[in-house]
Formats: sequence, structure tokens, C-alpha cells
Amino acid sequence: MNNVSVITMFFLSGFNETVSHRFVLFFLSLFCYCFICLVNVSLIVIIILDSNLQESMYILLCVFCINALYGTAGFFPKILWDLLSDVHLISYYGCLIQSQVINSFVCGELSILALMAYDRYVAICQPLKYHSIMSKQRVIRFACFLWFTNFCIMAVNAFLTSRLKLCSPYLSTLFCVNWIIVQLACFPAQTIVNGIFANITIIIYLLHGVFIVWSYMYIIQTCVKSIENRAKFMQTCVPHLVSLFTFVVAILTNIISMRLGSKELPRTLQNFVAIELLVIPPVMNPLIYGFKLTKIRKKFHSVVILKVTIFCFIRSENSFTHS
Repeated sequence: MNNVSVITMFFLSGFNETVSHRFVLFFLSLFCYCFICLVNVSLIVIIILDSNLQESMYILLCVFCINALYGTAGFFPKILWDLLSDVHLISYYGCLIQSQVINSFVCGELSILALMAYDRYVAICQPLKYHSIMSKQRVIRFACFLWFTNFCIMAVNAFLTSRLKLCSPYLSTLFCVNWIIVQLACFPAQTIVNGIFANITIIIYLLHGVFIVWSYMYIIQTCVKSIENRAKFMQTCVPHLVSLFTFVVAILTNIISMRLGSKELPRTLQNFVAIELLVIPPVMNPLIYGFKLTKIRKKFHSVVILKVTIFCFIRSENSFTHS
């Protein structure tokens, strides 16, 4: 194929292994997506409506949840549709858009984790300057700037990918990602610019990881000297570290799967590894923070009790009316 415009649709061959179990997988995926929406939206609403939670740590958690909703919205609706379809297709530009959403979600996750690490560094290592450095307005500006920067970086990647002349319309995955599309290029020389920019992108986000490690080196050094700081570390830093660990494990398993390729791993296992980054962090993060952070846990309990009370009151009123 000499012209990229010839390919207007991609075939997603990753669904070939799901045909015999597609209805079970559909209901599991639907339940998972509904649960992700429920826990993330609940946390966002709780933080927005409670004035006691208008602090930088909780604002960043709110941004974390919004990013999870953004990323999963680029994945679950399409996969739910495909699980009920006999032909698994995605348009060329739809593929680029899905790739843009998923890539910017993943990079946004790491950027928010880096900003959270800085927030904890200032809170523990420079507590007297905390409210001036991490004010509500400044945190929102930081978060918006990082997310917009991630979106632009991934948009450049998508643009460079759109310039390639492709020789095959078959993608061996459940969804679109840049590196899979680049592998379909007709001429390796075409992908030199893509490779250079991809390496620059990797270095940028490796620096995010270095910054997180640097922040926690100072945090741990400070916490060793103070019982109060150790208590603060256990209360606020442990959820962040668990989120970071979950994210790193998901990224590493994806990289290992990419390196081994289809010859070494069964397709079912490749599919699971591919989607875990879009499933496990969006499910785990709200639960981790919701159970660990005292203010959110108490607020959540009060909301649940209020809803149960209202439900019981309505039931009793209905029973009284019928009697």
C-alpha cells in the first residue's frame, strides 16, 4: 500500500481469543466499568462538596480520579461494543483518537503521582511553607499544566504516527496504541522521527520517576528523625506509594509483554497484561485512598449512613401509606 489514506479501518485481531467467552467477558467488563465510574465519581463528589477537603492532597486525588474516568472512557465503551460484535473494527482516525486518550491517561497518571510526591515532600519536609507553596489555586494550575503538557506530547506522537504509510490494517491488540501502529509502517526509514520523539518522551517520564524517588529520599530522611512525621508518613504517604507500586508493576508487565512478543506469551495472557493498566489502577486507587485517608473514610461513612436512613424512611412511609 503506497498511501496511508488507503487504510480507513483497522481490524482488531486481539478479540479472536474471546469469541467463545464474549458474553461472560462483556458482563465482567460492564461490571468493572460501572464500578470504576461509581467509586471515582463518588470520591470526586465527596471532595468537591466538602469544604474540609479543599486541600492540595485531596484536590490532587480528585484530579487522579478524573484522569481515571478520562482514560477508561477511551477504552471500555469500545471494548464493550466489540465484545458484542462479530466483526471487530475501528476507523483509522478513531484508532488515533483512542491511542491519544489512552497514552495521555497513562502519562497523566505518572505526572499526577509526581505532583503528589512533591506535595508530600513539602508537607513533611517544609511544613511551615506548605500552605503558601501548595495553595489550592497553585495546585489546580500545576495539575492543569501537567495534564495539558501530557496531552500535547501525546498529540505530537499521534501526529507523527498519522504521517506513516502503513502496509497492513491488522492490529494484534484489543485497542489502539501508537507503538503497534508504528510497527505496521511499510518502510523502517519512515519511523526514525517517531523513534527519536518516542525516546525523548521516555526520558521525560523517566525524569518523573527520578523526581519521585528524590522526593521520597528526603521524606524518609525527615521521617526518621520525628515520630510525628512518621505518623504523617503512614497516614498520607502509604496510599501514594501503593498507587505508585501498582502503576509501576502494570507498566513493567506491559514492557515485558512487548519485549517477549506474541511468540512467547499466549494471546489471552497478552490481552490481560495489555488491559491491566486501564483496569487495576482506576479500581484500586479510589479504594486505597478512600479507606486509608481518615477524612474521606468518615465522610464516605456519613454519606452511606444518610442514604440508608433516607431509604429506610421512604420504605417505612410507603408501608404506612399502603396500610
